Amino acid sequence: MMFRNFCAALVITVSLGSAQAAPQWLSLPPTPTLPKAAQSGLAPVNGVKIWYAVYGRGEPVILLHGGLANANYWGHQVRALQRHYQVIVMESRGHGRSSRNQEPYGYDVMASDVVALLDRLKIKKAAIVGWSDGAIIGLDIAMKHPERVSRLFAFAANSDPSGVADIASSEVFNAYIARAGEEYKRLSPTPTEYKNFVAEITKMWESQPKWTASDLAAIKVPTWIVDGDHDEAIKRDNTEFMAANIPGAGLLIQPQVSHFSFLQDPEQFNEDVLRFLGRGAAAK
Repeated sequence: MMFRNFCAALVITVSLGSAQAAPQWLSLPPTPTLPKAAQSGLAPVNGVKIWYAVYGRGEPVILLHGGLANANYWGHQVRALQRHYQVIVMESRGHGRSSRNQEPYGYDVMASDVVALLDRLKIKKAAIVGWSDGAIIGLDIAMKHPERVSRLFAFAANSDPSGVADIASSEVFNAYIARAGEEYKRLSPTPTEYKNFVAEITKMWESQPKWTASDLAAIKVPTWIVDGDHDEAIKRDNTEFMAANIPGAGLLIQPQVSHFSFLQDPEQFNEDVLRFLGRGAAAK
């Protein structure tokens, strides 16, 4: 009887511990590392130097990171995708190891950097997987350079500044901003300028993008608009607005994750990307 009571108490204790554990959408798992690249370097592009790396072989897929981040955030996705595709990661101007010039930040400018890098790598067309600012850059390219995009997986984008929620009280987002600052110090060619960097990026966020329904209707490439069901930063109605106005677009809301889905549940995120790209069960 004593043993039975002990087992029952243990079950209750474990159950309570599980119930009290923070849900994964409230977590910010560590930034992954990137595997060894087949090719990497700093490419002179549009007056700046863009850091990039290339992995695997096959149809090209380029991964575009979010604002303040760097390419390391794609570590889990590179490992999953490089078995089937040629995977390219790059760091937007002023982010990570890439340099910047005095030109103000803008999605059009950063989209032109992506196209110019693809030119240097002699890649005529690539699938784009973008997160947050990277997804907005992907949408910009799909609108203005559709011949360069085979497919677009746009995770956690907004089409207008009004589509962004107030993240000031989000512990996860505040932790991300602090972490991004430490990573900036380690990676950036201008390691002491993070505060100014954030201020300049914030100016862009406050005014861009400003796409109408007719702007979105110009996108003709196969597109999925994707977000987490607990995204701290993107308003659901804006996500639905984009999916409704891009012809033939899919809408996918990933369960139990936030703006950082690819870190919080990389297996789910990778399976969705691979399914979108056409690999289906090859994710496993």
